[in-house]
Amino acid sequence: MKKIKFLAVPLLVVLFFSSCSSVQVLSDYDREADFNTYKSYAFYKTGIDKAQISDLDKKRILRAIENEMSKRGFVKSQNPDILVSIFTKEKEQVDIYNNYWGGAFGWGWSPYYWGAGWGPGWGGNNVSTRTEGSLYIDLIDSNTKELVWQGKGVGNLGNIANIEKKEARIREFVAEILMQYPPNTVAAR
Repeated sequence: MKKIKFLAVPLLVVLFFSSCSSVQVLSDYDREADFNTYKSYAFYKTGIDKAQISDLDKKRILRAIENEMSKRGFVKSQNPDILVSIFTKEKEQVDIYNNYWGGAFGWGWSPYYWGAGWGPGWGGNNVSTRTEGSLYIDLIDSNTKELVWQGKGVGNLGNIANIEKKEARIREFVAEILMQYPPNTVAAR
């Protein structure tokens, strides 16, 4: 029994921190594209206008992209090598936790002891909702107008009322996604 308790604490800590992983990222790219030739960018207004989020959040995302692109040596240009577009999705997740401990008296409880686990179905159900959002960042070759790279970040958005926290969360999403760019094309070929 002591071994189980001893192992349970580290396991719970690992589960807690793994559940807090902020953004899950996936990326895909055109294997024929030469990513070394891309040095300048511009935003693809047509694609960005279709993103179904507030204009303020669009500005926050675009600012975060500008920051990350400049870190990678890109310059914003009127005659760009690539066009940057964004797309967003969000869905509501419903989590149901059943806290039923079983039996009329719980684990070995007697009718003479009033404590945790007393009564049928003690604990009941707990329902919570959260918003899971996806941000796609598309890089389009400006000459061919073909998608050459796409990054997707998925994570919990939450209803963040604090503007600084909201901007930090958006920067985190964008940074995690663009960490996948440029793809390691040498190993893939």
